[in-house]
Amino acid sequence: MIPSSESVTGRRRLLFALAAAPVASLLHGCATHGQPRRSHDGPEPTPEQTEGPFYRLMSPAGARLRTADMVGTPLELTGRVLDKRGKPLANALLDFWQCDDKGVYDVRGFKLRGHQFTDAEGRYRLDTIVPGLYPGRTRHIHVKLQPTGEDTPADPGMLNLTTQVYFPGEPGNAKDEIFDPALVVAMDTAGAARLARFDFVLDLG
Repeated sequence: MIPSSESVTGRRRLLFALAAAPVASLLHGCATHGQPRRSHDGPEPTPEQTEGPFYRLMSPAGARLRTADMVGTPLELTGRVLDKRGKPLANALLDFWQCDDKGVYDVRGFKLRGHQFTDAEGRYRLDTIVPGLYPGRTRHIHVKLQPTGEDTPADPGMLNLTTQVYFPGEPGNAKDEIFDPALVVAMDTAGAARLARFDFVLDLG
């Protein structure tokens, strides 16, 4: 029996997640791309990066930014949001925005913009496309993160994190002045759709 493309993709997701995301008991010593760097106390907070000129308030809710007629390579970005002790943060807000396949940001509407909340285990999933090359930059996706509920920090300076994620092996990485290798996703490029993973770590004090 020939396996369906859906079952093959499902197995890819499972194997990739297992390879990229060690269980809690194996977290120590992990230094692969897409995983938090660790100190003696826990994972190091995700570095902050510039918001850039194209952020827009009030993005639509939803984990799917890619539409059926959209040009570009499908990309599924998954991961978790943690605090610096490694605790998963439930209901944390992630607000994503990026350029399209040609490197153009939608500044009139909300194409390739959207927000979502993590589940009870701190997990998120973004269905989008691989971004194009905006002039002067390497490929990247912007994101703002904010804890909610009991995880909301008392210090207003820690209420949110603005950062960007990058892709491995991109020629533009070395030329981009703000590129940070700590923000490179783990990547599986074996199929037509790209699978990527990145865990965000928030410093809540």
